[in-house]
Amino acid sequence: MTDRLFNAISDSRRRYLLEQLMVSPMTVKQMSDRLPISRPRVSQHLKVLRDAQLVLVQTCGTRRVHMINNAAFQPLQTWIDNFRNPSIRERTLI
Repeated sequence: MTDRLFNAISDSRRRYLLEQLMVSPMTVKQMSDRLPISRPRVSQHLKVLRDAQLVLVQTCGTRRVHMINNAAFQPLQTWIDNFRNPSIRERTLI
C-alpha cells in the first residue's frame, strides 16, 4: 500500500496537482490550465493518483470534479511518524 502511495507522489507534476486540489476541487481543464502539459497528460497523472486512492472523482452533470481523499494519506503519515517518534515505532513493530 505505501509503495503505491510513494510512487504516486514521486512525480513533481502529481505533487503539484495534489497541492492544487488541496486548495479546491477541480476539473481536468482547470488543472491543465495551470500546468504546461496537455489535458490528456493531466488525466494520466490523475489516473495514477486515483489508482492510489489519493484523489476522488465526483460527477456533477457533465463535469468530473477531482478532489483530495484526505483519509488515503494516513498510511504515509503513519510511516513518517515512525521515524519522528521512536515510541510509535516500537509499538508498531511489536
